[in-house]
Amino acid sequence: MYEISIETHFSAGHHLRNYRGKCEFPHGHNWIVKVYVQCKVLDEVGIGIDFADVKTAANEIMERLDHRDLNQLPLFSQENPTSENIARYIYRALSGRLNDGTRRVSKVKVYETPGNSACYWE
Repeated sequence: MYEISIETHFSAGHHLRNYRGKCEFPHGHNWIVKVYVQCKVLDEVGIGIDFADVKTAANEIMERLDHRDLNQLPLFSQENPTSENIARYIYRALSGRLNDGTRRVSKVKVYETPGNSACYWE
């Protein structure tokens, strides 16, 4: 089994409903997203999945989030746009695009700040 990863980013604002603390107020982050893809086999070139293909798929998802108030997006109308929930959203969106019989998105890690991150996998 092989595992590759790419890193991408987006900038967005949010706030946490029903939370007591600084994060209850609107604020923004420069989010860093790491996507990990496991591959069972390599192609004739020796590649499990092209980094460029993963990055393209990830960046299409980042476009949906970039420079937005995440609380205003329908996907976060019922739950807070926490690092955990953002990681789950990105994981599921990418899995639908990239998973096949020989490869799968293994996890997505979202950094809210350089020292704070949340990871999601199934």
